[in-house]
Amino acid sequence: MNPVVKPLVIFSHGKVSGPKGNRIQALSKICEKNGFDVESLDYRRLPTNERVTKLNNYLLNLSRPYILVGTSMGGYVSAVAGLNNEPMGLFLISPAVYMDGYAEAELEQIDCPVTVVHGWQDDIVPVDNVIRFASAAKADLHVFEGGHRLREKLTETEACFQQFLDNCREQNPRLRLRSVANQ
Repeated sequence: MNPVVKPLVIFSHGKVSGPKGNRIQALSKICEKNGFDVESLDYRRLPTNERVTKLNNYLLNLSRPYILVGTSMGGYVSAVAGLNNEPMGLFLISPAVYMDGYAEAELEQIDCPVTVVHGWQDDIVPVDNVIRFASAAKADLHVFEGGHRLREKLTETEACFQQFLDNCREQNPRLRLRSVANQ
């Protein structure tokens, strides 16, 4: 009998938030309910390039499947790390793509399932940047009425995340994921 492979969801927070933010806590509960382990890296006070290095170094020692989830700058960090690693998928919320001051990575070359959630009224990351990225990466894109933090769209974001996890499970049948609700 094959051992259970329990994948990991790795959260990367935004520039001004932290590893235990409300959205990360809410999405972590969904992960745990669906049989995924959770890790939330702490990037506070690190510049963007050092955040990417920290995530890449963390992934070097990982021997199980994983998903990268990032918000704002953390979305950019997750996307860049996704270029040189092999995540099961990327779930990005208001990702800071194609922004001045960020090293231009070839984000269009991401080769895993990507889902992006963004707000039409985002005043930090222009929605056009995210549409351009989603098109190039062939991502599932969900754009809601709301700003950069999408606080008013947490329920919708959670539903998109649940669907994303379901899709990851379907695309990786060797994983033995069990929902806590089904045990």
